Amino acid sequence: MFLLVILAMIAGFMALQLYRVLGKRTGHEQPLPKPAEDRTPLTLVPRTVETIAESREPASRLVEPRAEAGVRTIIAADSNFDVAQFLQGAQAAYRMILEAYWQGDEEQLDWLTQAEVRDAFVAAIAERKEAGHTLENRVVSIEKAVISDAALEGKVARITVRFDADIVAITRDADSVVIAGSMTDAVDTHDVWTFTRTLKSSDPNWKLADTDEA
Repeated sequence: MFLLVILAMIAGFMALQLYRVLGKRTGHEQPLPKPAEDRTPLTLVPRTVETIAESREPASRLVEPRAEAGVRTIIAADSNFDVAQFLQGAQAAYRMILEAYWQGDEEQLDWLTQAEVRDAFVAAIAERKEAGHTLENRVVSIEKAVISDAALEGKVARITVRFDADIVAITRDADSVVIAGSMTDAVDTHDVWTFTRTLKSSDPNWKLADTDEA
């Protein structure tokens, strides 16, 4: 009997200590989550220059300040436009267009570029063929791609992208002798390309409309 009384006292003491530690709120506890049926639905936030979930990068790394207003205008006109996805596509187009030019693939250039740019590329390809020159160029890496300017002209969106890339450039003559470039040294290139697209058109592709060097 005496042992039972001792055990009961010990149990009561432990319960009191647990109450002191766990039973009192200190004011720093996080509120318990509501049951699923009582939770307020999350409001979807429209994509803006500041809210680019897919990229996981600050917008400042993707869009230069001077282009932010233009990007917002394009997003307002086309809610499906996404900055990070556009830049991924622009980098892919950068590689594809350069490779098509280097290889003399005029058909590829036709659907990737606007007529004026395509004509300039085709003319350069013709001059190269006439001289008997071939190019063995390749894009080693694209170090940076950032939107440097953007505007909406009517329904036509224009976005300028600045590319910083490393390119191996080699030119061979008709006898396959290297006359320019090196297989081991990549060249730092800085290109400024402008892409255009008619928003909400059936054609989802952006086409290269202008090229320049940074």
